Amino acid sequence: MRDIRDMRDTNEVIRLENVSRVFATDPPVYALAKVSLVIRHGDYVAIVGPSGSGKSTLLNTLGLLDRPTSGSYLLDGIETTALKDKERTWLRGSRIGFVYQSFHLLAQRTVVENVMLAEVYGGRDRRHRRNRAIEALERVGMGHRVKFLPNRLSGGERQRVAIARAMMGTPSLLLCDEPTGNLDTRNTDAVLDLFDTLRDQGMTLVVITHEDQVSERAQRRVSISDGILTEEH
Repeated sequence: MRDIRDMRDTNEVIRLENVSRVFATDPPVYALAKVSLVIRHGDYVAIVGPSGSGKSTLLNTLGLLDRPTSGSYLLDGIETTALKDKERTWLRGSRIGFVYQSFHLLAQRTVVENVMLAEVYGGRDRRHRRNRAIEALERVGMGHRVKFLPNRLSGGERQRVAIARAMMGTPSLLLCDEPTGNLDTRNTDAVLDLFDTLRDQGMTLVVITHEDQVSERAQRRVSISDGILTEEH
């Protein structure tokens, strides 16, 4: 692997330039059509759109889970489209924290053990892993639940644990896919309050959602329809 570990832009986290994702059907389907987007450190951006609009394809592209057919994607100043699979895996693991609609917590593991699992493949010092996990839990207001099993938590608390797990390793970007989709109104508000706090602390947040209640809390709102991205003002 070439040394990409210290290549970090001082301002931009994401830069997409004319990114397209084309599926070779007859006729071809443009899931993304020449998408351009810049997200800077500390931005809180909501990407909104209906089912089939291209949200999932954009999420997979931003998360380095899929390669664009054409265009340029810089993450922390690193051109990702030409990276080998191992380099993309390392970059994804070190720079991006994922938060999903389903919490993906292991039922037989305690809260702190679930958060610790984020570093199993990261190569960081194991001796202080538990302490780092507890610090992440305290940051999301879950320091009092470290020994609980997930089935003793509310939906909002489980999502907070998932967010703590995503923040292990201090990623550049928190990429959230419908993060309140399984929550009631009260727990949704609690998670959105946490996002506000993380934004105030300088975390870069990208939230993909179809819910106005969620997108209205972001600093910027970008809509996607038929693979075309539009900045809302």
